[in-house]
Amino acid sequence: MIRTVGKIAAQVVYYLRRMIREGVSTLTLDKEAYKFIRKNGARPAFLGYNGYPATICVSLNDEIVHGIPREERILKNQDLVSIDIGVEYKGFYADTAFSSFIGRMPSGVKLLMETTKRALMEGIKKAKEGNFVGDISAAVQKYVEGKGFSVIRDFVGHGTGKKLHDDPQVPNFGNPGEGVQLKTGMVLAIEPMVSAGDFRVNIDDDGWTARTADGSLACHFEHTIMVSERGGVIITR
Repeated sequence: MIRTVGKIAAQVVYYLRRMIREGVSTLTLDKEAYKFIRKNGARPAFLGYNGYPATICVSLNDEIVHGIPREERILKNQDLVSIDIGVEYKGFYADTAFSSFIGRMPSGVKLLMETTKRALMEGIKKAKEGNFVGDISAAVQKYVEGKGFSVIRDFVGHGTGKKLHDDPQVPNFGNPGEGVQLKTGMVLAIEPMVSAGDFRVNIDDDGWTARTADGSLACHFEHTIMVSERGGVIITR
């Protein structure tokens, strides 16, 4: 069941990625995600969660996460677009996120996106039997800061599977050997959120949209994974 819901979430990513282009509203992306998820017999996990009003989160440029899709928010050339997706299928959950850029990508943006994506993979490699949550956290932090960027500290990855958000929390910073010890079969959502500048965060007046306090670009990648003896098995690939 976890693999099934993960596959649906991955297909939503594939579907939406092709729609990200100049002139499209973020609400259009949201509506298309809703229709696609329902067509596959699943349910948008974010819609109504703690009062969240949409199917997906669409965060632009200095927005880190939880950007609310709106009709008046039109994608433009040179926008960095981060989309977070949650899917529920027959009582099981998967959570995934990706970032995309519209137009010719400056070298600094390319490095930011590649760093965030690679940091996610570094964390996933540590998600194996006998390791600790802190091993994942430290791997993400070390890779990101080694490239001159900052990991966001106010938001973290998490357990998932039978709940959208479950224990344990999976921060993107920390020390090896700390936190919950990992066991085969645990399901985690690992999600580096990376700033090109400072890690501090401000929340907009809508109560949801989180953006970098210094206005720097932010990037977000996430996979739901299952802990195994050899490392994390990606469920939302």
